Amino acid sequence: MTTTQTVRTHDGRKLRIVDGGDANGWALIAHHGTPASGALYPAHERYARDHGIRLIGYDRPGYGGSDRSPGRRVAGAGGDVLAIADHLELTRFSVWGHSGGGPHAIACAATLSDRVASAAASASVAPFGGEGLDWMVGMGEDNQKEFRAALDGQEALENFVQPELEAIRRHPEELSPELKSLLSPEDFELLTGELGEFIRSSTRIAVEHTPTGWIDDDLAFVTDWGFNLASIRVSTSIWQGKLDRFVPYSHGLWLSHHVPRSEFRPFDQETHLTLFDRKFPEVAQWLRDHGRGL
Repeated sequence: MTTTQTVRTHDGRKLRIVDGGDANGWALIAHHGTPASGALYPAHERYARDHGIRLIGYDRPGYGGSDRSPGRRVAGAGGDVLAIADHLELTRFSVWGHSGGGPHAIACAATLSDRVASAAASASVAPFGGEGLDWMVGMGEDNQKEFRAALDGQEALENFVQPELEAIRRHPEELSPELKSLLSPEDFELLTGELGEFIRSSTRIAVEHTPTGWIDDDLAFVTDWGFNLASIRVSTSIWQGKLDRFVPYSHGLWLSHHVPRSEFRPFDQETHLTLFDRKFPEVAQWLRDHGRGL
């Protein structure tokens, strides 16, 4: 059974968490994309329930039912996940993040090495300004526009997000215009079913009160993440599709070269959304096996 509850962080903020899968299974804390909420994709939750995994999601600060943390950095995810783990009495657990959740999962690997047993990032952006990485090359045009706005500062980003926000709220049953422009034919096919319904619902929950989570995510991605990738000692895997129009393949490749001893899993035929939809069972199995030291 999936349950929703509120957790207090160590600095007094509220975080909304969703707890599902097998209550007695290996704990996996999932970091959602941008913009999205901590709601669990039903297909993932079913797999977790049937394969001995306790799947836990949460709304990052400023999204859905979680309080904002103004000026947060990517590294701040470590403190939030620590509060969740303490509340749920999790001694050791795994973390996974897809898309905008990827950097936050990596942050937990860097900052919570005494609690995080294994980490995975799929379709994750790399740090902005990373040496040897032309960050926007290969990225879809609408994502480039969004991140250029982020580089111009909070006001410019708010102005960029506002029309998208209005479209989401005015027609919640439709995909956002920004998302449509980045989708491959394979992604469009997926979105006619359960995944499309989930993305629309998750996005609606994410911005139902305020777009600050979305804005703060983007600002955090293009500024210093607040930790050193070289400090990571946790077993980590990087998963990337070569047909991704949201996050270029070069980002996954760069991360695989800069996260110490990471395992790289590239896929010739996967897109941003097919990677999320199809590869979760493999990601979850990898995390459980490496978390348990197998």
